[in-house]
Amino acid sequence: MVEAFIESPRPPDARPYARTVFVLQALLIAAVAGWVLDLQRAVFGLNLYTEQFLLVVLGLAIALCFLTAPAGPRFKGRVPWWDALAGFTGLALCLYLAWRYPVLSNELTTRPLDGVLISAALALLVLEGTRRMAGFSLVGFTLAGVVYAMLGHHLPGVFQARPVDFTRLLVYLGLDTNALLGTSLQIAIIVVVPFILLGQLLGRCGGSEFFTDLARAWMGRYRGGSAKVAVAGSAFFGMISGSAVANVTAVGVVTIPLMKRSGFPAQIAAAIEAVGSTGGQLMPPVMGAAAFLMAEVLQVPYAEVMIAAIIPAFLYYLALFFQVDVEAAKRGIRGEPAERLPQTLAVLKAGWYFPLPFALLVYALVDWNWPPEYAALTASGALIACSLAFGYGGRRVPVRDIFRAVVSTGGAVVDLIMICAVAGLFIGILNITGLAFGLTLQLLAVTGENLPILLLVTALMAIVLGLGLPTVGVYIIMATLIAPALVKVGIAPMAAHMFLLYFGIMSMVTPPVALSAFAAANIAGSDVDKTGWTATRIGWAAYIVPFLFVLSPSLLMHGDPLAIVWAVATAALGIWLGTLGVVGFFYAPISPAWRMLFILAGVLTLIPADMFPGAIITDVVGLALGAFLIGRELARRRTRPALS
Repeated sequence: MVEAFIESPRPPDARPYARTVFVLQALLIAAVAGWVLDLQRAVFGLNLYTEQFLLVVLGLAIALCFLTAPAGPRFKGRVPWWDALAGFTGLALCLYLAWRYPVLSNELTTRPLDGVLISAALALLVLEGTRRMAGFSLVGFTLAGVVYAMLGHHLPGVFQARPVDFTRLLVYLGLDTNALLGTSLQIAIIVVVPFILLGQLLGRCGGSEFFTDLARAWMGRYRGGSAKVAVAGSAFFGMISGSAVANVTAVGVVTIPLMKRSGFPAQIAAAIEAVGSTGGQLMPPVMGAAAFLMAEVLQVPYAEVMIAAIIPAFLYYLALFFQVDVEAAKRGIRGEPAERLPQTLAVLKAGWYFPLPFALLVYALVDWNWPPEYAALTASGALIACSLAFGYGGRRVPVRDIFRAVVSTGGAVVDLIMICAVAGLFIGILNITGLAFGLTLQLLAVTGENLPILLLVTALMAIVLGLGLPTVGVYIIMATLIAPALVKVGIAPMAAHMFLLYFGIMSMVTPPVALSAFAAANIAGSDVDKTGWTATRIGWAAYIVPFLFVLSPSLLMHGDPLAIVWAVATAALGIWLGTLGVVGFFYAPISPAWRMLFILAGVLTLIPADMFPGAIITDVVGLALGAFLIGRELARRRTRPALS
């Protein structure tokens, strides 16, 4: 879900405070699972505020952050006493606030001294912890917001803020449900953590091996089979994990060496895996953490977000599949020998139960309408039971490994919790100052409410923000500041938010900071920058698809079924034609001028028929031009043998 590595825990003596960290991780996961299962009420008879629970988990996350994330490179591998003090102070402050919350929540207007001081200390600890876990970008935005809250009433026009007293700002940010303890932190802890648990268990129980083996059995024998395995394996695993970097580390360690051995250059192998793994955040049923926030912001069931994402995710992976197929044809890379590939029936026999938790999850979300967090915990329980009873390939998973996977989730979610806590602070600043409304008006004024210009500016802003922020941070900021402007000019709310999510995700493979590409480059041993730019080229269609579905409801499963089928079919053909032009190969190399014609045919065919009145003409012209170009290439083939 979050951009965290799925890895085996270190031995107890490999790092400072190892036992303490282990206990804190276990307590964090136990607290979340207990809350989702309502054990505090059913077993202990406690009626707690949600904010009290959030404070307890946040305190555990702060302690884990300061005990595991060094302040800088020179402190790597050790925990100075001041870090330990800061971590346990954060935990103590959160526990105190949780205990006092029923009283303090009724005294916010009087700004009690303990509330002011503790809110200030807690905000500082959260900001520093997030800086350690995710860099300075989001922290910098939030600090700039604090300065704006203090001085913004001196600015002119729409940027003028409401005057805010500093003590009121501190109490509001630390204790109000529209700030630190707001929606972003609540969704991260209550909803997303159970899904990360499911992903951790899947990786530890052999799920990544199962999906990779299944992809090899299906795709390995065809040209460029190793790359197609990477695409299929990343899509399968991404359905559950929803984390770009987790996908890279879980699937890429197998697929990247396979691609290199089959003939793909290291940077292309890494780029293919990076783009494939990034799509996991778009792949139902789990998608990424931002998708759950989207459902909350739109006030719709998560199943609606999941259904709307099906076609965009399908086009994303179809485009990547076409890309690797043509790339393999261009390089003459054939599939693996059949004797070296696993057999489909053997793989399914060895891990037949892995799809069961997946099916249970989808059924619970869509048909039973269960809360996502409860469905995820139920699927996790089913996965644990099957792994203990059967195991992948007959090798049952030891109880100790299951326990370690559960506990390690407590470490894997710390960065997500800290990021969403700071995002809550940022949203609180926007709310108390009125900045979001002013920026929306200013954006509409600058673009003249011109839809194409507004979409282009929005896409660029999302990618630029994503250079220094994780997907969750990008989505929260863009959804707060930009989504109202998109809705104002007539875009459906679901399409507007999906557009923002899509481009926030694409920042994971867009240089100069492309986390997925960086992780894949480390595995492949390739140049980081070249891998990032190669990933951008390979994922070219992903930068176009959002502009299509934001203007065409048919690509988000809205409208007449025949219109939906036609839109998907023409989009698929357009992606294929465009890919031939981008790679410059069919049965033989294609000259630059003809490549441009292929790209033009692809773009014309990509345009959905319901995007604007008369758009069906672009489909007809694109299909006619594409047919002519393909006919020409087939005629050329008669005089030149195929390379595949």
